Amino acid sequence: MSTEEELFAAVDALLEGEPQLPSPAERSRLREAAGVTQARLAQVLKSTTQTVKNWENGRSEPRPPRLQAYQRLLEGWAAKYPLATVPETPRGSVEQPAAPQARDEPARPSTASAPAPDPVRAVSPARPSTSRRPAAEKATSKPAAAPAAVDERFANGPLAVLDGDGSAYGVGGLVLDCPAKTVPALVEWTLSEARLGASRLHSSGKDADPLIVLTAAAAERLGLPLELEDRRGLRLPEDHKVVRQLARAKWQLTRRGFGPWARIYRPAEGGRRQCVQLAVLPWGALDSRSWGATGQRGPADIAHVLGTYAARVITPRGSTAVCGLETMTALRPPTRAAKDESTGSWVSGPMPGSLTEAVDPAPVEAPDEHPVAAALFPRGHQRTPDEALDEEAYEWIRDPQLLTDAECTRTYAVGLDVNTAFLAAANRLVVGLSAPVHVKAPTFDKKTPGSWLIDLSGVELDPRLPNPFTPHGVRPDGPAWYATPTVAYAQELIDTYRLPAGIRPLEAWIRTESGPYLDPWYKRISEAYKATMADLGVTPDLSEAEFLTAMEHHKATDPALAAVLSAIKSTVKGGIGKLRERPKSIKHKFGERWPALERPTWRPDIRAAVISAARINMHRKILKTALATQPTGAPTGNLMLDQNVLIPIALLSDCAVYLSDGPSPLDFLPHTADGKPAPGSFRLGVSPGMVKHEGTQDMLWAVQMLDEGHNPARHIKGTDATLDGE
Repeated sequence: MSTEEELFAAVDALLEGEPQLPSPAERSRLREAAGVTQARLAQVLKSTTQTVKNWENGRSEPRPPRLQAYQRLLEGWAAKYPLATVPETPRGSVEQPAAPQARDEPARPSTASAPAPDPVRAVSPARPSTSRRPAAEKATSKPAAAPAAVDERFANGPLAVLDGDGSAYGVGGLVLDCPAKTVPALVEWTLSEARLGASRLHSSGKDADPLIVLTAAAAERLGLPLELEDRRGLRLPEDHKVVRQLARAKWQLTRRGFGPWARIYRPAEGGRRQCVQLAVLPWGALDSRSWGATGQRGPADIAHVLGTYAARVITPRGSTAVCGLETMTALRPPTRAAKDESTGSWVSGPMPGSLTEAVDPAPVEAPDEHPVAAALFPRGHQRTPDEALDEEAYEWIRDPQLLTDAECTRTYAVGLDVNTAFLAAANRLVVGLSAPVHVKAPTFDKKTPGSWLIDLSGVELDPRLPNPFTPHGVRPDGPAWYATPTVAYAQELIDTYRLPAGIRPLEAWIRTESGPYLDPWYKRISEAYKATMADLGVTPDLSEAEFLTAMEHHKATDPALAAVLSAIKSTVKGGIGKLRERPKSIKHKFGERWPALERPTWRPDIRAAVISAARINMHRKILKTALATQPTGAPTGNLMLDQNVLIPIALLSDCAVYLSDGPSPLDFLPHTADGKPAPGSFRLGVSPGMVKHEGTQDMLWAVQMLDEGHNPARHIKGTDATLDGE
């Protein structure tokens, strides 16, 4: 039988091994009573200020050896400053509610679909109020909306940024303690304890897998090199110790291997996914062209930027181009649960309105190396307009000989840039959902998505205008393949201005099933774009002059949100580009298939339709702007315009350059008598499809650029637009 002395010794050991800390609110009270700042306390305990904040609001708990040191300090303060000596709360102030305590027992992984248990030493309580307004003022203010329900499985947010000391920084200032020192242990911790991830965007979709971002220090701690030796393939070799560790632990990697964006998974069990996404910062996971300097920020700042993007768009799982495509799939899943009438069981069935299976494009829509095109044309053959669809963005300059006398007297060249032009083009755009069907001598229907072989050279426009049917803006000289939006615009011009031409397709590749597939994508990303612009001080209610002023400084307002904005814009362009992803492997042979072709979202025809619609939208605004400055009104029977109308001198994708007597867009954009923008013309504002000021240069500079064959729109900001991601 144990003696009393032995029992007391055992109890003392238990007390020493499991320190009992006071409540988070009491910790804060004791520190403030002692007159010590959070920064000073962090310095003494060799920690960070943010970590101390988390201890005091209950979001995390200290771990040994800081746990014992912190307990000793709090016990000393408690003896000096007992609760009775604390003065009453001042009248009118609002006391902060104490956050719930973390559980003492370790969380256990669950194979069921029920919410995961709380992580060890970390919780995610509801945020305490930060309001310090007097109680009377709060009583008369508008009641706050009820917070959205939180999925307890993902209570700690969609992602965390892991640093070298084991601190995992989440959204909202949360910091979790991660004990993992190997990649397999990190994956296990993420799935069993971290409570990271995000709920699905569509009821038939999939929840977003948790993302762990590794700083350079974290990568070193986990045994990863700071640089990849394979600079072409950007992946760890198969014999690297980390890859072997994962294999021994029965974890798998996708075909892309362990690179800057590595997906580590096991087959799903009981309907529960077991997958973690890693982003390795020292390997260039966050491209500066999309994310700015985000990769060089501190872990908490990185978590803030990526968390904001995740909340507004999607949890990052690759480049912004990958995110753009993944957002399409998340909002329009290819399958849904369907009841098998013969058995009465639930099975996977196609989702109406979605891209449900991979289909080959029409030969005219395929790039040269695709099997359906390679079978018709040998390698190196230059396909002509009647052999290949060429729907691309504008890159056009006006012949300097066509500048008018009035234009030559102007002082400035002013650039206008269309906000998220491709996104605006996707709005309400009907695209094909099925495989292409070949038709001879069809009747054109603007409601039918497809590619049409037709001669539009007979549609004559003023030679100073860019031609709407070609990317280079030069009038076509015979039959060529066009997407539906281009042919529909040709019909619109012919009908509106009674032009002496007709629409008679020679053949077509059409889609018999169609729908506005991109509408949810447009809505989500446009809301993300507008919300981020509003956070930067640019809102729809600003006047045109106020809008221009706000745009001059909006990126400096909050560099972190400016990075989110850049990523959102890159998501649009990259996502559309991914619809026709070309082969990346150096081992690919001409005419062979490549992995991207097996995706339902590999659809070059949809990419062509979006770019066609964006170019047509640009031309329609150019023409409406010109007609708004023509005193004689719209012509009939031709599109020859007066000498003094407003016509751009250069176009580059979504940028148009005009000559002006003043340096601002307000100096030349047409307005009605009551001061409103002319109907159908370019309109200054923040919404997708509206325009902003791109830049201003001297008129002589612009004319010299034209004379030398250069595009002023590329350099109107003083830099190369493509280098700036424009």
